[in-house]
Amino acid sequence: MDITIKRALISVSDKRNLDSLAEALTKNKIQIISTGGTAAKLKELGHDVTEISEYTGAPEIMDGRVKTLHPKVHGGLLACLDKEHHVKAMSEHGIESINLVVVNLYPFEETVARDASFDEVIEQIDIGGPSMVRSAAKNYMYTTIVTDPSDYQDLIAELNQNKAATTLEFRHKLAAKAFSQTARYDAAIANWFASQNDNLAPTLHITADLKQSLRYGENPHQEAAFYSTDASQGIAAATQLQGKELSYNNIHDADAALQLVMEFNNPAAVIIKHTNPCGAATGKTIEEAYDKALASDSVSAFGGILAFNQTVTPELAEKLSSMFVEAIIAPDVAPEAKKLFAKKKNLRVLTLPLIQPEQGSKAIKSIQGGLLVQDLDLRATTNQDLQVVSKRQPSAQELLDLLFAFKVCKHVKSNAIVLASNNATVGVGAGQMSRVDSVKIAVEKANTLGGQDNLRANGS
Repeated sequence: MDITIKRALISVSDKRNLDSLAEALTKNKIQIISTGGTAAKLKELGHDVTEISEYTGAPEIMDGRVKTLHPKVHGGLLACLDKEHHVKAMSEHGIESINLVVVNLYPFEETVARDASFDEVIEQIDIGGPSMVRSAAKNYMYTTIVTDPSDYQDLIAELNQNKAATTLEFRHKLAAKAFSQTARYDAAIANWFASQNDNLAPTLHITADLKQSLRYGENPHQEAAFYSTDASQGIAAATQLQGKELSYNNIHDADAALQLVMEFNNPAAVIIKHTNPCGAATGKTIEEAYDKALASDSVSAFGGILAFNQTVTPELAEKLSSMFVEAIIAPDVAPEAKKLFAKKKNLRVLTLPLIQPEQGSKAIKSIQGGLLVQDLDLRATTNQDLQVVSKRQPSAQELLDLLFAFKVCKHVKSNAIVLASNNATVGVGAGQMSRVDSVKIAVEKANTLGGQDNLRANGS
């Protein structure tokens, strides 16, 4: 069922592409009703606008807190036009149908993110906007709701293609998106209110956007997808420069690599296999850090995921090109390095900002029937935390190696044993049921693999 648009109500905080939208509505002879700042902007752009107070006959009051909460607005949005008693009520109360609502909400999450004052945050809790969105979305059989400026071009194409009308399929798609957005908005407000009093809220609200559909999950028979809770950081913020599509396991390992490499300020290299580090090191240069990390366990490094905390140089890219790796992660890649990587078309190369999570950020793990939640482990062990109980005092370099090992050990699956020398791992024992077995594995690697090079470099 197509619905011809005769009247549109526009109230937006994000005024991108507003001019082209209003131009298309005017071209299709659609009356524009608007509120406050949106109406002023539309007039500034040269468009004819009916202000909301003129339309409802009631002034905007209380600093704009009350302007669209009116029967002429919500009656126009919620009326079922094929129900005789709805149409009769509209006639009796002077209500006209509003067939299109274009609303995006006050920037609540952005206001919280910039650490605004309590009063500022409160004023960014939108009331009229979500009310209109929900009314229009509920009545999508007769009303079109648009909540995202990126959908304006689709709306314009729909109007031009259907002689100022929208199809039921189009309205249903936008209504689903609208309810998703109001759910996210309400969750953000609920979480913020809870955070004022409790570190762990009585109810946990999680919203996430589909970032990528995956070919399969951990195994080929499992359906999977990657959802982002914060597109500004982590693997969700990565730009893939080349290579095959990331798999479920790739993303899991890439996250582990990223979390570990961000532990270090000096040039650092990390090699991850099955979420555990098989090599990690810092050095005077990023190339030196990689050489030391690879020497830790060059056998396990085959097919690993590598992360660096500095730009990948052509010299480093040359070294990396001689070994098979699944993915490379770094803040940036030098142009000449990109050319070298381009020769290996399947190699995944990702760049992303190294943004440390905020204190109080949560780690969430799913279990059957629930979620386990804890603070992210952002604590770094320092000299002040160490208590020497041996007869011999450790040397300055041994203390540095110990602090290095603590950083790596945090990211090894328990039972976790890390042997380190010269700011590099020389043996890692991970995930064993017995800590003794983890020690044996770590010692064996240190004795039989390239970790001996790092031991000799430290004079151990």
